[in-house]
Amino acid sequence: MTKRSPFRYFKTSPEIIRLAVMLYIRFPLSLRNVEDLLYERGIEISHESVRYWWNRFGPMFAAEIRDKRVEAMRACRQWRWHLDEVYVKINGVTHYLWRAVDHEGEVLESVVSKTRDRKAALKFLRKSMKRHGRPEMIVTDRLRSYGAALKDLGRGDDREMGRWLNNRAENSHLPFRRRERAMLRFLRMHTLQKFASVHASVHNHFPTERHLQDRKPCKQTRSAALAEWRGLLAA
Repeated sequence: MTKRSPFRYFKTSPEIIRLAVMLYIRFPLSLRNVEDLLYERGIEISHESVRYWWNRFGPMFAAEIRDKRVEAMRACRQWRWHLDEVYVKINGVTHYLWRAVDHEGEVLESVVSKTRDRKAALKFLRKSMKRHGRPEMIVTDRLRSYGAALKDLGRGDDREMGRWLNNRAENSHLPFRRRERAMLRFLRMHTLQKFASVHASVHNHFPTERHLQDRKPCKQTRSAALAEWRGLLAA
């Protein structure tokens, strides 16, 4: 049976939709910034179209990227996770964004909660392990909620703590923080959860560590990432 294209009811070409979604999620741009950039390329659309496209297609793009990467990461041995949480304000109320990062800096899971107690940590760990499997070692800060949740899962002995051991998870928040400032923060918890998940998948997909690669391998990796992006949700 032929898979039906998710773009079938849209007059705008899939290439333009993919480009608009990529610009909005990957870079710290506002909706009107994306509208102006596309207008410079001869593409006249409304910023509300960009908003609608990222809400509709962003999770689809992220799910396809994530599904392709999960199986490859499950086969990785000596898997080490770094866990951390950061506070995010929603209408003046503090919420917490939990994040799991692997030993290579790949953002595995992002979960939003209203608290950071044992129950919230347990929910976050169960969701992460259900999708990605169990790591051999887990690095956290000194938050007691992690220890209590890991004991409930029978993984209390696998926890590792240290002053600078969790820098990889701490640094993983920086791209999201830059994006949050450009969006002028969030108004709903559901929107934060959606954007955090989509942003993590898109950020994983495109190479960002330019300073660690020579020019030629970096160009090849970037070209491969763009080619794969242009093929997302292809019929």
